Amino acid sequence: MNAVPAGPNPIENQAVSPFVEISRNDWAELAKTNDNPLTELEIENIRGLGDFLDLAEVAEIYLPLSQLLNLYVTTTQQLHRVSGDFLDRTAKRTPFIIGVAGSVAVGKSTVSRLLKELLSRWPTTPSVALVTTDGFLYPNSVLEEKGLMTKKGFPESYDRLALLKFVADIKSGKEIVKAPLYSHLTYDIVRGGEVVVNSPDVVIVEGLNVLQPPGLGQEVALSDYFDFQIYVDAPTDEIESWYLDRFKQLRESAFRNPESYFHKYAEMPIDEALDRAKEIWRTINLPNLLENIISTKSRATLVLQKGIKHRVERVLLRKI
Repeated sequence: MNAVPAGPNPIENQAVSPFVEISRNDWAELAKTNDNPLTELEIENIRGLGDFLDLAEVAEIYLPLSQLLNLYVTTTQQLHRVSGDFLDRTAKRTPFIIGVAGSVAVGKSTVSRLLKELLSRWPTTPSVALVTTDGFLYPNSVLEEKGLMTKKGFPESYDRLALLKFVADIKSGKEIVKAPLYSHLTYDIVRGGEVVVNSPDVVIVEGLNVLQPPGLGQEVALSDYFDFQIYVDAPTDEIESWYLDRFKQLRESAFRNPESYFHKYAEMPIDEALDRAKEIWRTINLPNLLENIISTKSRATLVLQKGIKHRVERVLLRKI
């Protein structure tokens, strides 16, 4: 008799997983306080276009996360001091760096802005800086020259060495570090613009590919400088739906500005504009997600798994 191949064993899968899976309810119970430091108006200002975020989501998901991050910051600072004592030298103060990764339209920008606000309310981390990797995209003129405009957002469309040096300078304790400024209106680098990071307690680095392994010819990865890595996850069909919903909202708002790079989509018929949005998703954003982004989830310290309406359903925390 031929043996029947065994199917996946959920118990074995859990045993080999690097993560502990925590349900939404169990995660919410980990909060050490029920006091929400943010008001409804503040949450509305943080919430990204098309995202769902309310007081309950903040209290049940992000407040416990900020408490966990505060513990990591405190512990890392103590380890830094102990290491300095061991080496018989004064430990140079360096910021705690958090990387936030995930697909286009998954809501990682909202997560980053929210964590910035929550962490800044803790007495140990009053100064929190947020930097997106968009500023390290090559200018459109360079992307056009390299034939990469249709791969904008792919790893090769970034000046990865400049980004690596930027984060390395922060982690080395350099007091003032500058990054290029990106405009979502013009869809390009702002000439002469810059983002200044001046000795904060925490730096949040948000971007599509921040958890990628080292590039060809590189000895270190960007994430080697991170103290904590977050991946914002969701089913692919949900992300596509959020992307299209956001496109429709932008078409009725930012795209109406004549200076917008995407102004043409506000002028064409809605059906034609949506067909173009679906094509962009299918030929650019989805391939980037499948080829470059989703595989970096396993490198995260914590994964936020979203369901419908951006509601976090479970949290995966890396085993220690």
